[in-house]
Amino acid sequence: MGIVGAVAPLVAQARGARDIKAVRRVVRQGMWASIVIAALLVPILWQIKPIFAALGQNPDTTLMAEQYIQIGVWMLFPALAIIALRSLLSAFDSTRIILLITIGGVLFNALVNYALIFGNFGFPRLELRGSAVATVLTNLLMFGLMLTYVLRHRRFKRFNIMIRFWKPDWPRFREIFRIGTPIGLTVLSEVGLFTAAALLMGLLGTDEIAAHAVALQCASMAFMVPLGLGTAATVRVGVAYGRKDAEGVRKAGWTAFALGTGFMTLTCILFLTAGPLIVSWFLDPRSPANANALGLAATFLVVAGFFQIVDGAQVVAAHALRGLSDTKVPMIMAILGYWFIGLPIAYVLGLVLDWRGVGIWLGLAAGLGIVAVVLVARFAMRKRLGLMAGLG
Repeated sequence: MGIVGAVAPLVAQARGARDIKAVRRVVRQGMWASIVIAALLVPILWQIKPIFAALGQNPDTTLMAEQYIQIGVWMLFPALAIIALRSLLSAFDSTRIILLITIGGVLFNALVNYALIFGNFGFPRLELRGSAVATVLTNLLMFGLMLTYVLRHRRFKRFNIMIRFWKPDWPRFREIFRIGTPIGLTVLSEVGLFTAAALLMGLLGTDEIAAHAVALQCASMAFMVPLGLGTAATVRVGVAYGRKDAEGVRKAGWTAFALGTGFMTLTCILFLTAGPLIVSWFLDPRSPANANALGLAATFLVVAGFFQIVDGAQVVAAHALRGLSDTKVPMIMAILGYWFIGLPIAYVLGLVLDWRGVGIWLGLAAGLGIVAVVLVARFAMRKRLGLMAGLG
């Protein structure tokens, strides 16, 4: 996702510089990149069973994961291509159609899941495999709708992104990977941190896994708002950078930062005051079997509430820096913060000191906090660090 996401700042900068030809070439090479990346990832993900087995996960759970992945993995081709198209639409402020297509995808996904998981409406009962089929079909539908919009809408027809699609543009293809690879590794390091936390939870027990999943789902839903604001920051900073507008860069970056941290402050208060109510939406409180998981999830939400603010700060700061094509140093900071600070703290607190799930979540918070401080400081010192070269 991160590599293809390099299309967003590059298109935004091309828009700011009024370079239509560059827009077409960047989007087209972004589609190329999505095909290459998906083709490389599919055979790796097919090996999910031996990978999970080597990590000591439950054999029954591992088998179910394999059943899902070996079908769901094919969603990578349309899903990554969607990112390239979404980057084009975002760079030209056409975000409403993205929202509409996404809502349509959510509804379609829910309907097909309901039909195929449980065997409703006369469809076969496929359970996890049905959910995987629904994931693939949903991404295909969303890609088809988004591509149709880009090819037919008068504002985007002029870019002719599918004309001579197979004609290579190696300099821009390499540029996408040059800028996008650090973005991808940054995203991978953060997602990997949470995946590692889930694996650590798996060593503690089923209740911890369930509680972690609930708390992480809540935190992830709240995270979508600063993530969206971060995407807007990438676009607005990139457009300002492309037209050599230093003041525009400043306003775009700090406005997104204020909105992102402000929203996460509200979710922090919500998690702290309404944790038990929130987790009851996921786990039936009337079932005695859920009692331990419910208590753990509510406790995890308290910790999640405190790191919501730094989580919002780091994602907006990282995206603002991407608008300046500054991706390598943020990648290094993310890897160091998440894997050399956050994960060791999670392991020591959770398993060595036996703070269990709470200790693991405190480790997550520590990693996010360190990265947030460094990235916000880097954006604040962008001129001094030479990130605004050629701008006033």
